[in-house]
Amino acid sequence: MALRCGIVGLPNVGKSTLFNSLSRAKAESANYPFCTIDPNVGTIPVPDKRLYRIAGLVKPEKVVPATIEFVDIAGLVKGASKGEGLGNQFLANIRETDAIIHILRCFDDDNVAHVDASVDPVRDKEVVDIELQLKDLETVRNRMQKIDKQAKSGDKDAKKLMKILQKHEEYLSQGKPVRDLKLDKEEKSMVKDLHLLTDKPVLYVCNVDEASAIKGNRYSEQIKKAVAGEEAEVLVVAASVEAEIAELETEEERQMFLEEFGLKESGLNKLIHAAYRLLHLETFFTIGPKEVRAWTVKTGTPASKAGGMIHSDFERGFIKAEVIKYPDFIDKGSESACREAGKIYLEGKDYIVKDGDIITFKFNV
Repeated sequence: MALRCGIVGLPNVGKSTLFNSLSRAKAESANYPFCTIDPNVGTIPVPDKRLYRIAGLVKPEKVVPATIEFVDIAGLVKGASKGEGLGNQFLANIRETDAIIHILRCFDDDNVAHVDASVDPVRDKEVVDIELQLKDLETVRNRMQKIDKQAKSGDKDAKKLMKILQKHEEYLSQGKPVRDLKLDKEEKSMVKDLHLLTDKPVLYVCNVDEASAIKGNRYSEQIKKAVAGEEAEVLVVAASVEAEIAELETEEERQMFLEEFGLKESGLNKLIHAAYRLLHLETFFTIGPKEVRAWTVKTGTPASKAGGMIHSDFERGFIKAEVIKYPDFIDKGSESACREAGKIYLEGKDYIVKDGDIITFKFNV
């Protein structure tokens, strides 16, 4: 699955620093707005210790982790919904992502300019929120104008869509993101093609100073209170620390560095795992002498659809799935040992894949 998370925020909040640490792609970073003009895209391996424990037993020729894409999008300013700054481009780039990673400046540093000349992450959050809401309001009203004549003429589908759009208009006018608007499946499907920006799941990342990397600070606490009513997660990360970790060559060096700061895991790993939770993603594995590989699926994916991600023939000619639970594989040490112990389960096409499943797909076309 080509899943994309857009890294957004005001200029100079640490977006590119964080992106560079994630991808080591070295997106240009400087102390002025609009440094990142074209969105930089980094394909990042998903850290998963299970994959390497499995590989340690199988000893394949190749190990392939699951990946997730992060897009570093140009900094936004007030008026972006009307095209100010790089507003139109910024909003178009967000529209192409599956989720929003909203970076908020939660540190004091006189050497790093702030577009509003002071540090206030709650205000910064509201600036971005308002611009996204205004753009969505414009999108909704444009659609309402297009179907107005049809609705007034008595067209049932148009009348139903108009009512749904009016719900969205009212909600957005109150300054609320449509992701919190309660709709049934049919209503959601009728407006899916609008690709509304505030319908995307969001993760707030508080970029703090080094001293606040573990527990956060007063700014990150302000954000936690501000988003308490939203269905969103808040993560505390020190981008400057992550940048230093990214420069280290070995895993041992990185681990030693983390221990010096009193951290159990890098903020970037936490960010990737949080993005997985945000998008309701799970991982299954395929194994063999040539390759051990991790695959990403949405929670609730049936076995036939999961097989189709590997090759369309797996779904088209699906016969069964042989499933080994990760703990059983680690306990027994091999596929053959699991088979002897009766720890391989035969499942049909409607079996719902579980996180950590090791699957062999049987098919015939």
